[in-house]
Amino acid sequence: MAYDFSMTDLSYSVGDDTQRVVLQLQNAILKRIARGESLDVTCRSLCEQVEQLVPGVICSVLTVDRAGRMHPLAGPSLPESYSQAIDGAAIGPLAGSCGTAAYLGIDVSVADIATDPRWADFKHLVAPLGLRGCWSSPISNPDGLTVATFAFYYREARGPTAFERVLVEHCLHLCLIAIDRHNRVVEHERRAFTDTLTELPNRAAFNAALADIRGRSVARWALFVLDLDNLKVINDTFGHPAGDAVLRIVGQRIAAAGEPGRTFRVGGDEFALILESADDLAEPDAIAQRILDALGRPADCGGQIVVPRATIGGAVYIAGDPVTAPVRQNADFALYHAKDTARGSFVMYSAALGSSMTRRLHAIRDVSAALCDGRIEAYYQPIFRLDTREIVGLEALCRMRIDDRIISAAAFHEATSDARVSTALTERMMGLVAADIRTWLDLGLAIQHVGINVSSEDLSGGAIARVLASAFERHDVSLEHVILEVTETVYMGRGDQAIQEAIRALRDHGIRVALDDFGTGFASLTHLLTVPVDVIKIDKTFVDHLEPDSVSATIVEGLIRVAKKMGIRIVAEGIESDQQIAQLRAIGCVLGQGFVFSPAVDRDATTALLAMHGQREARRVGGGGMARAS
Repeated sequence: MAYDFSMTDLSYSVGDDTQRVVLQLQNAILKRIARGESLDVTCRSLCEQVEQLVPGVICSVLTVDRAGRMHPLAGPSLPESYSQAIDGAAIGPLAGSCGTAAYLGIDVSVADIATDPRWADFKHLVAPLGLRGCWSSPISNPDGLTVATFAFYYREARGPTAFERVLVEHCLHLCLIAIDRHNRVVEHERRAFTDTLTELPNRAAFNAALADIRGRSVARWALFVLDLDNLKVINDTFGHPAGDAVLRIVGQRIAAAGEPGRTFRVGGDEFALILESADDLAEPDAIAQRILDALGRPADCGGQIVVPRATIGGAVYIAGDPVTAPVRQNADFALYHAKDTARGSFVMYSAALGSSMTRRLHAIRDVSAALCDGRIEAYYQPIFRLDTREIVGLEALCRMRIDDRIISAAAFHEATSDARVSTALTERMMGLVAADIRTWLDLGLAIQHVGINVSSEDLSGGAIARVLASAFERHDVSLEHVILEVTETVYMGRGDQAIQEAIRALRDHGIRVALDDFGTGFASLTHLLTVPVDVIKIDKTFVDHLEPDSVSATIVEGLIRVAKKMGIRIVAEGIESDQQIAQLRAIGCVLGQGFVFSPAVDRDATTALLAMHGQREARRVGGGGMARAS
């Protein structure tokens, strides 16, 4: 929008003094606009300067919103009570001078407010102020839409003078320039603080909202952070347009369930919600459940029916309580915990949870450093025949070296909940195992197979077979020497269908799979009919309770018989005594693992064990020791 304020604008007016006065006013206001002063400050200054030029006049600027309602912008000489009384009044043919001017789009001059019908509903507001006349002019944008009014109030019954008309003509242009600049700034800020896909406030707006709420020293408020659980699946299955539609619908549903204007999209599939109202703070669990219920309804996303799922973490800030001060961190902790333990639900932060998450983050930090420094090592525990005590295989166990200490995996297990760390650990272990097998083969030792533990993150990532093949090809070792071990909790855990499909794909590629810790979860032999494995490792708890005619003995004996018919090998874990070996042999178990033979030891000690106890038949036939042993 271009505005020309050359001296020819005044050619129709009065003398040089008027031109000089108007030009000075014009320059003063344009400087304020150029400096970026706010609209209300600029218009207030305009009114004050005009009132100095025309003594006895009271100047006013009102804005008109899209709904046709007026709002005071500047009126420094009008009492606040009057501005409040007309705020929100509708424009119309009988809405005073300003409301009528805005409605008709023309100047409206009322010389006698007390008798003019257009002031009938408003004259009681100005009579106590001693105001008798009012002249108002509409301020219209280039599209002809009235966006504001500029008015003079008089203490006597009169209309505008010639000088006032010249003055106001320029004031209208100045106001329009100021309003246009203000609207451009507002639109720029709106775009800067609005997510283009969902039309929700974005991360920048979220950060500003947090700064504002802290600046206002709000005594108690809450923060929810929410992650969609299935956006990647939706994108991969139906395409990104469907995923975008899900994000828009999710944003609308969260905003509708929470406080208006306090829902933010802060990342790809991450949203945040700020709660300040007393009702919401009294029942945060109810608000979270309302959001989850709203999200759980089927949604039409470009012709695809999708059911959004989400996990929510929440935290409350309480003034004076230092535990609640890092509210954003606390809410993130709660979200991480919910995703690990209760995906699809809501978890509120507590001090105990914070301690747990701090330990987890420290574990992630320590393991990441150990990976970078090459301090992750492979230890091995033998799997042996119960009758001959020959080693038929090994289980590789992850260890972390800190100075002269060796730390078992149990001490840093929390780090494996981080997908990146878990994947890096598995890749490191595969490389170490492949290198060690190559060494043992070159020494002519009887090494048949090594079991490597893999996590749900390894399996769900889809790259496990490629990583394994790469590590073993690099060391020229056949994949017949490896068995991937999956715990029963992973086998039957969240997303079990995807995990079982990954297991099926591995076996289709000729990679053997063992089901570890059998008996600790909810797996059953019926699941093995659809997704079979090659080996079942019976958990130590059964071995600990092996008494004659005990329930454990009956279960293990039955499992051995069924597994044998299914072509599945059985290994008993956690054997600690010769008595347990005798009991296991009595019920038909052939293979075992435990301290009675050897704890997990490093590569050199394992080399010595293989040299002394390696299954001799393997040297003649090669590979497959576990297949022959049962």
